[in-house]
Amino acid sequence: MQLWVGLGNPGPEHARQRHNIGFMALDAIARAHGFPPWKKQFKGETTTGLIGAARLLLLKPLTYMNLTGDAVRAAASFHRIAPADILAFHDELDLAPARLRVKRGGGTAGHNGLRDMQRALATAEFGRVRLGIGHPGDRAAVTGHVLGNFAKDEDWVGPLLSAVAAAAPLLAEGREADFMTRVALERP
Repeated sequence: MQLWVGLGNPGPEHARQRHNIGFMALDAIARAHGFPPWKKQFKGETTTGLIGAARLLLLKPLTYMNLTGDAVRAAASFHRIAPADILAFHDELDLAPARLRVKRGGGTAGHNGLRDMQRALATAEFGRVRLGIGHPGDRAAVTGHVLGNFAKDEDWVGPLLSAVAAAAPLLAEGREADFMTRVALERP
C-alpha cells in the first residue's frame, strides 16, 4: 500500500488557498479514479482505492500544516507503510505556477508541513510532488501569498489538477519521470 498525503489546512476558510493545493490534488485524484467518500480517520480524512494495480490510501490531515506529521505517522504506523511508500503533495513557492516536480528525500525549503512530516517520521526519505504556486517576488509577501486564495485569473489551477489526476497511474507505478512529462504535456 502507498500513502499519498495532501498538505493543507482544514476548514472552508482555507479551501481555496494556495497552501491547500495538496488537498485539491488529492480531491481531483479521488474523483477521477472513483475512490469512495472521505471518512475521518488518523487525525484526518482518508479514502482508499486502486489506481491500476496499486492500492492507495489518500490522507488529508486535519491537524493544520504545522502538525501534519502526527496524522501521517498514525496512518503509516497503522498500515505499516514505510517512508519510501509515502508521497506528499504540496505547494511550492520556488516553482512557477502550474509547474510540477517530483523528488525523493531532501530538505523542506521552509515548508512547515514537510518539516513536521520529517519530524514525525524521523526521516526525510519520502516522496514529494511539488506543485508550483510561484513566488510573490518579495519575501515579506510570502505568508500572504501562500495563505491567500487563488485569484480568478489563475485559470491554470483546474487544468493542472486534472492533469495530475489523469497521470496518477504513472505515479502509482513509480514512473515519476513519465508522470512529470505527461502532466507537462496536458497542463496549460
